[in-house]
Amino acid sequence: MASEQLVGEARERRARTMESRERSVFLVFGVLYLAAATAIALLVPNERETSAWVVAGLVLGHAAVSRVRFEFGGGYVVPEQLVLVPLMLLGPLNLVPLLIALSGLLAVIPDLLRGSWSRDRWLAPVADSWSYLAPVVILALLAPGEPTLADSWVYLLAFAAQLATDFGYASIHNRLVQGAPIAELAKGFSGAARVEFVLAPVAFVTTLVAAEEPVFLVLVIAPLVWMLDHFSKERWARHAAALELNRAYRGTVMLLSDVLEHEDEYTADHSRSVVDLTNAVADELGIHAEARQELEFAAMLHDVGKISIPQEILHKPAALDDDEFEIIKGHTIEGQFMLDRVGGLLGRVGDVVRSCHERWDGKGYPDGLAGQEIPLAARIVFVCDAYNAMTTDRPYRSAMSTDAAIKELIDNSGTQFDPTVVAALVSAIEHGAPALTTADDVRVVLAHRDTAERARLSS
Repeated sequence: MASEQLVGEARERRARTMESRERSVFLVFGVLYLAAATAIALLVPNERETSAWVVAGLVLGHAAVSRVRFEFGGGYVVPEQLVLVPLMLLGPLNLVPLLIALSGLLAVIPDLLRGSWSRDRWLAPVADSWSYLAPVVILALLAPGEPTLADSWVYLLAFAAQLATDFGYASIHNRLVQGAPIAELAKGFSGAARVEFVLAPVAFVTTLVAAEEPVFLVLVIAPLVWMLDHFSKERWARHAAALELNRAYRGTVMLLSDVLEHEDEYTADHSRSVVDLTNAVADELGIHAEARQELEFAAMLHDVGKISIPQEILHKPAALDDDEFEIIKGHTIEGQFMLDRVGGLLGRVGDVVRSCHERWDGKGYPDGLAGQEIPLAARIVFVCDAYNAMTTDRPYRSAMSTDAAIKELIDNSGTQFDPTVVAALVSAIEHGAPALTTADDVRVVLAHRDTAERARLSS
């Protein structure tokens, strides 16, 4: 569900009022772009004769195609090459940057009116248009007239310049506003660039024909845009359904957490602390975001099966006898059973919950799994569970010191615990043990809210 989460977060971000830093960045880039576009309009001669109706159609077409958004990760890609190429090669070259800015503004009007975009983002499409300046300059210098097959090398150069400046602008904007890793940015950009590479040749061939008969733009490009718009809306609906399902999963987790807290406050507090520890271990191990959600859910719900355990056993102020311990051991299977009834993602979490007391040497329960047979998430929760249990007071013993608990983990590494996970937890503790959290803090983690919101709930 990680990709759907990123899409959902991007939708929420676009609907929120921008922070002052982001607003300033968009304002500066937007104003500078308009200044550069105006300079090109005044200084670059236009050697083309284009009907005003064709120009108006291209501007409206670019605005329309800019609304055909295929969402992925934290952004989206639009099939704009289908209209951008004709606009670049048939439109009045000196006015192209200003016309693109106009079409960008037209494209976001419905979003601003509906509230899916915050109204202070109206300048965003203008600020994001820097990639169109370099191609216009190259065309003005090397191929300013009507499009011809002989100038294909110029058009390829202009296309490469567009991609290069687009990535350059995205990198600068990311550095100033978001701060995402450059590798992550490059991965998203490469996906968008593949779409550009596929559509640009189609648009170019159509433009060559349309230079004599502009109606070919409508006959070829319009059906493609209609089809892609249909696909993009289907994709939008799938993301919306997945996000709704994901919210239902998270709501179920929080509900079960509340029930667990009502039944046994210690177990609920313990589970919240295990969530923090597992996240710290996940950071140390570099676990991918897609696996984080199941890990968090498993950490939060690894003891949910204890709801079915008699209170007199859970709160016994002495060590358990053999029969009582057998009853306690059943909580992993009970937890899996509860989560299996929900199904889907929580059904997979249930498999992890079942294995959260399996030992590295195969002497754990309930299935006697060993080594790599045990799910990684279960191995992480098992180590973090043990550490937290050792360092908190219980009715039958006092808490161990941090050093003593670490020594216990290391002594049992390779027999009871996965050595890699133990090393990761010890490293995380040495870098500063995670702070204990409240129930509201865990709700923030589970809801994937931003850091500011987490700070607000903690205060």
